[in-house]
This record gives sequence, C-alpha cells and structure tokens, in this order.
Amino acid sequence: MTAIQLNSSIPFGLPIPPHTPYAISVSLPTWSETVAYKEAIERHIPDGLLNGYPRLFILLNIRKLSSLLEQKYGINGERCMLFPTYQVAEQCQLFMQARSAGARIVGLLICPEGKQNSRVIECKEPANLSEPAASSASTNLYIVLFPSDMFSIASQFWRHSGQGISSRLADHCLSILTENAPHANGSSLSPLTFPENSHVAPVPEQLEAGHNVDLEGHCGGPLLADAAIAKQVLRQRIAGLLIRYGSYDYKGELCAGKKNLEGGRSSRGFADVTENDVYLFPTGMTAIWNAHQLVLAVRPTAKSVCFGFPYSDTLKVLQKWGPGCHLFSGGTDSEIDELELILEQEFARDSTKPPVLALFTEFPSNPLLRSPNLLRLRALADKYDFPLAIDDTIGNFVNVEVLPYADILLTSLSKIFSGIGNVMGGSLVLNPNGRHYAALKAHMAAHYQDIYYHEDAIHMEWNSRDLEQRIKTIDANAEALCDFLRPHSVAAGATNAVIKEVFYPKYITPENYEGCRTKVTNHDLSSSPSNGGGGYGGLFSLTFTSGAASAAFYDALSCFKGPGLGTNFTLACNYTILAHFKELEWAAQNGVEVGLVRVSVGTENQEALLGTIEAALNAAKEAKGL
Repeated sequence: MTAIQLNSSIPFGLPIPPHTPYAISVSLPTWSETVAYKEAIERHIPDGLLNGYPRLFILLNIRKLSSLLEQKYGINGERCMLFPTYQVAEQCQLFMQARSAGARIVGLLICPEGKQNSRVIECKEPANLSEPAASSASTNLYIVLFPSDMFSIASQFWRHSGQGISSRLADHCLSILTENAPHANGSSLSPLTFPENSHVAPVPEQLEAGHNVDLEGHCGGPLLADAAIAKQVLRQRIAGLLIRYGSYDYKGELCAGKKNLEGGRSSRGFADVTENDVYLFPTGMTAIWNAHQLVLAVRPTAKSVCFGFPYSDTLKVLQKWGPGCHLFSGGTDSEIDELELILEQEFARDSTKPPVLALFTEFPSNPLLRSPNLLRLRALADKYDFPLAIDDTIGNFVNVEVLPYADILLTSLSKIFSGIGNVMGGSLVLNPNGRHYAALKAHMAAHYQDIYYHEDAIHMEWNSRDLEQRIKTIDANAEALCDFLRPHSVAAGATNAVIKEVFYPKYITPENYEGCRTKVTNHDLSSSPSNGGGGYGGLFSLTFTSGAASAAFYDALSCFKGPGLGTNFTLACNYTILAHFKELEWAAQNGVEVGLVRVSVGTENQEALLGTIEAALNAAKEAKGL
C-alpha cells in the first residue's frame, strides 16, 4: 500500500485526485466555493470546472463526444445523452416521455477505419445493437436526442440511474472519430454545454495480452479477454469476502486466480454464495436502480419502503419509478413500529398480496451513520413476504456482515472497494438463502445486461487487490479522529462546544451496528485491533452550533475537499449543500442540517490527520468567539 500524504493545495474546480486520468472528484476547497459550484451546476453553466463526480457532472470528454453527435444527428438544436445499450437508451426515452418530453433514439456502431467500410454505421433496428460490441475496438453507442429545453429531464435519468456512458468509453470513441469528426455549419459547442477544454484524459495504450504494468493503480492493457477475466475475478473477490475465505495478497498478478476464491459454505451460517450470485454495474446507483427495477418486475405492484435517511439519489429512484415509497427518515425502532402498523393496515385491506414492494435501507446510512435494526426488519419482511435490499457501501464487505438479513445486497464499488478515485462501479448480490432468491435469480438470468465498460472493470480489479489492508488502516485512523472529536461535542456533555454531534457508528445506534460487525474467523480479517472484529468504517459527519463554525472548520481542513467518499486519501465535503441544495429545509427537517460536514478518512499518517482536525476545530472555536 503506497503511503498517502495530506494535501489540500488543489484549486477550485480541478480534479481530485490530481494528475490522475479519470479522477471522479473535484476540488471544492472552501464553503463559499461549494455553494458557487452548486449554483453553477443547477444552471448547467459550470464555467471553469474541469471535473466533477461523473453522475452529477457530465464530464468534458463526454460533452465533446455529445456535441459531435448532436451536430451530425440532431435536428433543430436537439441535445443528446449517450448510453451503452439500446435497452438503457429506451429506459431514458420512456422516462422522458412519461414527463411529456419527446425523445428519439439513434443507434451507432463506431469502429476503427479498416474494420468496416466506414467509421460510424447507423443501425435502424434495435435488435442489431442490443448487446455491446463483440470487439474491444468497435463500440456500440446509443444517442437519445431531445429538444434542448428538455435537458434537465434527461439529466435526471443520467444522474439517478447512473447508466450514462463511461468516460473511458467516450475517449475510445473520440480516438476513433477525431480525424474526421462530423461538423455542422462549423458551429461550436452549444452554450448550455461546458466549453471545450484542453483537459481530456488520453486513451490508455492497447498493450499485448498478458502485459502487466504497475503505474499507481493501472494494470495491463484493456483487451476484451483481459476484461472478461477481470470481471470474473471481481465477482469471485466479492463472493470470497462475503463467505470470508480469508485475506490474499494479489500484488504482482494481473488478476487474482480462481483457485483462491471458489464459492462454498460460510463459517458464519450462510452457504453457497458464488460469483454467479454477483452482478456488476457501471456505478453503485446503477445497481440500486436495477435492484428497484428487479423487484418492480417480479413483485406485485405496491409502494416501496425507504428506511432511514438515504443517499439522495436512492430516494429519488424509489419516488420516480413505480408507485412511490414510504419514507421513514429516522431509521429508529419507533419508526419500525410505525412501519409495522402500515403493513398491518395494508394487509388487512388486501391480504392477497404483500403490503409493500420491497424495503431499501443503508447499513449504516449516509451521512448520519445510523444503523437500522436489521433483525426486526428481517422479521417483518418474512412475516409480510417482501424483499429486503441493503446497501452496505458505508459498512463495506470487511467490516459488517449483513447478507444474512438481505435478499439483495447493494454496494458502490467506486468507494472503498476501489479507493484510488479513478473508476466507477457497483455490485448487486443475491442471497442464495433468501426466500425470494428463485424469482429474483430467474429474472436476472433472463434480463441482466453486462454494461460495465471493460477498461473500467480492469482498473477496478487492480485497485481492489489490497482492499482489506487499506480498510484496517482507515478504520484505525477514523476511530482515532472521532475519539478525539467527540469529547468536544454537546452530545458528549462538553460546555461551550462548537460541535453538536459526531455521527459515527461507534456512537450512533451502536447496538445495531455491533450486532452486524464481522467477528474473528480462522483467517483473521481484524480491522479493529481492540476487539479482533470489523471496524467502524472510515466515514463520520459533524454538526456544529453555528453556521460560521461549520464553514470555518471546513475551510481550515488541510485535506482534499470535494464530493465522494471511501478514497485512500482523506476527503471532506459540506454534504447537505452538495446533495440537497434545492431542498435544504426538507433535509434539515429530516435531521440533515445545512452545516453538516462529512469526512471520509484516508490512509494518511494518523498524527498528521489528528493535527489537521485539531487545527480545524480551533478555527471553528475562533469563528464562534471561544
């Protein structure tokens, strides 16, 4: 594991991590600059920004490719979104049509010169382009075209479903189209798009099969054969972590061998979780969106349940697709009582079908780090016959064991699983011991499409090889920081405090979290040396007694600041501004204050981290006049 140094000298709008192709965060070094960033994003004119979180900010190379295709195929100033398969493009079209926004689809096969008679082949029949191209050089692409004033509706689908094309795929297409790129009337980019910018990451070199190069997280060349192996290994690695076969050192190999991660019986009471139960997706939100589509397809129509205050886009998915959802934002036992009452009432009204579609929850939640009572939720799911979908992104595969309670396990691999911050990904795992497994598995077998771009899969496989070692370091660092901060909080009884609460699983709903922490196994995966079990993770949030204290603390932090979490480097953000900018009052009513600061702790030197946290705390005190 490479040593990481604290660094906060990245100007506003530049990529995080710096000097990294395909970085997935952006520098927002001050509170006021974060507000300016969100205001610009809402107006679709974020001038000066060179990067952003890929689902929330359509990256510059994707915009460049979109502009070329709009000029070639657009009519009367139409805008477009780009997707990897016809089925995804059709879902975008249906989403827009349901909101009275017309949209049409153009399918393309983009191939290098010499592979076909021309570089771009337009295909009228969707069946011809229903699957990704068989060659890693040739690429299928689907353009959803729509009136320019409908861009905000199309961008909702892009953001919530996470199924827009990969930035690496965009660069691959641009590398083919660059020499004779289509132009219309010599026009430049539409004023509603980002201006063309010189910062476009290069396409990785096509290396010989088997070539292995360690370049700070970059592995062998993105050939399709290697990608197939990488995807298989990712599925095996996830299954292996879930059944706790042990910790392996994969450094020095292009891909971990199958011999290390065969499926089998778990020492923790569940059996036969194999790579065939693991499905990969381009982003964590794509996994969540597909999980919701899955239960909509196989279950009787009913509202979903969102238990606990979730990541913002998860709630939007449950609200905007299907008949809506019941939100229990506190995630408390008293709200389980309220949920049980609704279930009883709905069942009494119609006992022929389950009272809800499915229940979605996070363990623990983002950003309040609350852990729901999974034992009670599982009992209700069994009693009333509905699936339970658990997002364990914050808890992670190493620290918590929640699969025994879940029918569907959802994880954003973009976070700690990757760590480097240069690739997106997500996973969906079906619990083979779940009561709904047969129906869920049959639908996935018939309808799952692998749209995870092959270069992304190769980088994700490489990045995740030292996952357990990184998590141990991050867990220890985060626990040390929170143990330092909590005595300075109102919640801990401090007088004249600037911190109101430290949200961290060790202090927030600890009994629920402790019940799901991983225990010691024959192959000790200890993340917390004090007890030999899983740790509390690397994420915590702080609330403050004044807005000035919040801003002063944030501005004084000497670490990277921007959207995202789970990176090997410490990354902080003023979460509510980023995630709920247009609904700040509603978020506050649900316990997520506007001044909340979220910190994702990295692998840096612990003393250095404590130093920057203490300096930021002193700045907050000074801002309050203490």
